Amino acid sequence: MARLWQQLSSGALGVLTLSLCLLYPASGALPQDTVAAGAPSALKRFEVVKGNFSRSFLSVGYHKIAEIPAGAINITIRETVKSRNYLALRTQSGTSLINGNWAIERPGIFIAVGTQLTYRRPNEIRSRIGESITAQGPLSEGLDVYLIYQQPGPSVYYEYSVPHTDPTAEPNTPPDILSLVETAVPTHPVPSPTQKPGDNGRETPHPNQVPSDPEVKPDPGHAYTWAETGHAECSSTCGTGRRKLQWGCVERASLTTVPVDLCDPALKPANEQADCNTQPCPAYWDLGEWSECSRKCGPGSQLRQVICRQVTRVQGDGTETVQDTVASDLCGSSDRPVTTSSCQLKICSQWQIRSEWSPCSVPCGIGQSSREVVCVGDQGDVEPDAECNLGLKPDALQNCDMGACARSWFTSLWSQRCSATCGTGSRTRTAVCLMDHESNLPLDSCDGERPAEVTSCDSDPCNKRLEWYAGSWGQCSAECGNGTQTRSVVCVLHDSGRMEVLPDPSRCSHLVPKPSTSQPCQLKPCGVQWYVTDWSACSRSCNGGYRVREVRCLADNIVPSGSCDASLAPESREECNSQPCLEEIDQSCRDQYHNCAVVVQARLCVYPYYRTACCASCSRSANAKSNNAYLRNHIRR
Repeated sequence: MARLWQQLSSGALGVLTLSLCLLYPASGALPQDTVAAGAPSALKRFEVVKGNFSRSFLSVGYHKIAEIPAGAINITIRETVKSRNYLALRTQSGTSLINGNWAIERPGIFIAVGTQLTYRRPNEIRSRIGESITAQGPLSEGLDVYLIYQQPGPSVYYEYSVPHTDPTAEPNTPPDILSLVETAVPTHPVPSPTQKPGDNGRETPHPNQVPSDPEVKPDPGHAYTWAETGHAECSSTCGTGRRKLQWGCVERASLTTVPVDLCDPALKPANEQADCNTQPCPAYWDLGEWSECSRKCGPGSQLRQVICRQVTRVQGDGTETVQDTVASDLCGSSDRPVTTSSCQLKICSQWQIRSEWSPCSVPCGIGQSSREVVCVGDQGDVEPDAECNLGLKPDALQNCDMGACARSWFTSLWSQRCSATCGTGSRTRTAVCLMDHESNLPLDSCDGERPAEVTSCDSDPCNKRLEWYAGSWGQCSAECGNGTQTRSVVCVLHDSGRMEVLPDPSRCSHLVPKPSTSQPCQLKPCGVQWYVTDWSACSRSCNGGYRVREVRCLADNIVPSGSCDASLAPESREECNSQPCLEEIDQSCRDQYHNCAVVVQARLCVYPYYRTACCASCSRSANAKSNNAYLRNHIRR
């Protein structure tokens, strides 16, 4: 059995919420198990243990969620949310009771661990209630509760009561709870086992008993004994049923039935029921519920589970409590019910064409025509297209060719103004190729030569007339990206067909606006290219120093890029001021000791005394540190 539960390693116990309460019997007397044998009597209290197990996700398989100890009563285990998960039970000694080894039991009653376990699983389709297991108890052995996880979001609530004896409690009823039980305590003396109520201690002979000498008392321990005098009908004709036993008092020697008063009640056998008809019942086919149809419309199929079972125990009320899965041969393989059945929820919706093709959308050339195509249900109602098979939908649009359209040249009217105020100029118009019901066709689609769009015009002769004349634009200053191009603008004098450039352009200043002499230009985008900053100052003024600059690869939108040619990258560092330094002799700054190098190494130049005694050495050290710091700052940037 341990191998059947080896998937239980990932079990987790839910958080327990404990609430304590005192449970008292309805009468003044305590239950039989509230007083321990050979020990002082003590009131028995019960701890109510409650808990809820919930997890978002678990691995598929068995997970321990609770442990119920021996002696527990009023046990309830139920799913708070309906799911495809299952509850399972096994004893703490390792015996599977319900849903072990991935075998899902049918709902019913199971007799085990000294109590009756009721397993309920409502209808999987119509019900919204989850599984549950209940038991009255008390348990003769502890139980482990498991969840067979198959669906996310499980939630299981469990509750049970366990006895708790307080050894310090007084045997008498405490004053603060006396009011709860005083009405149930008898107010008259309790009769002895052989005393009848109302006889005040005097014995009354049994009506069927022959009076005897009052001095001679019966010896129930030797002359009479309890014997089975009959039994009720068995609860089942097979599969180990139960029947109620009838016990009577008999004379030990003759086995003659005598009044029960002659037998000791304490010696009456406790077993009131016994097993009967223990032979197995005939195997039968257990049919599961049909699954949903495999298709929402049209012919489909549905499945169900068919298992051969055999009842091995029947409860006293006729309820099947234990059912074992057995080989199919015991049920008769030839009579096995079908596990697959055809089904059809409704007739599938169909495409329906409701109109003829419409006229073409154009009178000539290529156009389109349309028709109405709808999805119709089995009742003739129009439904959304998604209800029908989109892959089988008939075409609702098609092209149509109405033949070639007529094409002609159209021209606008000539402009009214001549381009020149004096002398020879030009007038313009626009020519387009048009066809019926269409416009702006390519100019080579019309037959014949394209009409002229420019014609000359002659105004009055130009006599002593000033005018700005602009030359053609020059070359763009940049091969790519933003640049500038320029042109010459001169003041010209027209006189009887002769043109003269005036050296003083201010003579045309009254003519506005003056043509511009420059404009921005861009031949093409540059793409990625190298950008540099200005060189920094040299790190040294003599004896060779360094200067640095930043180099970046940027795209047209000034965004850093890594696509520049690394072989064309500008230098970011170069040498400078390589000329030798002219030693400046300061007669007042000299070393007064021969070991000033040691002073510099010991970093003693920070003190005024050593800075004066080793002036030359400390000054050279300070200059070197300054040059190194300068280089580090620029290289880091």
